[in-house]
Amino acid sequence: MQLDDLYRQVIMDHYQHPRNQGVLAVDALQVDLRNPSCGDEITLQLLVEDGIVKDVRFRGAGCSISMASASMMTEAVKGKSVAAAMQIAGEFHAMLRGESTEDEENDLGDLESLHGVSKFPARIKCAALAWDALEKAVRPRSADSPN
Repeated sequence: MQLDDLYRQVIMDHYQHPRNQGVLAVDALQVDLRNPSCGDEITLQLLVEDGIVKDVRFRGAGCSISMASASMMTEAVKGKSVAAAMQIAGEFHAMLRGESTEDEENDLGDLESLHGVSKFPARIKCAALAWDALEKAVRPRSADSPN
């Protein structure tokens, strides 16, 4: 089996059997985002306690890349500190821009299956949607910011 075939299988598994899909029953940070160019949408909820992502859930509709990326993102950040989650997000975005190298310190696990998206600029926004929601949810809010 070739690596591209394995990556396709990982993406389809996350798309067909999404992890952490649903709604949190507690008061949580929530962000709704939509990709206007293709219609992908996501609602992301995060339960952050003492700087740790204690739980995360998403709901959404979109292409296999968008929904698989959301599933993978929830697995990657659940139980991590917000700082660690943001570091993973940064590494993921770098990978999508084609900036990552094979010898990077951190293993992105299943997320590496989305590396090929970097060759298709129109699909990068699909893969990045959930990550953009994550960053928006934990971004420090200034006192004069309405959101």
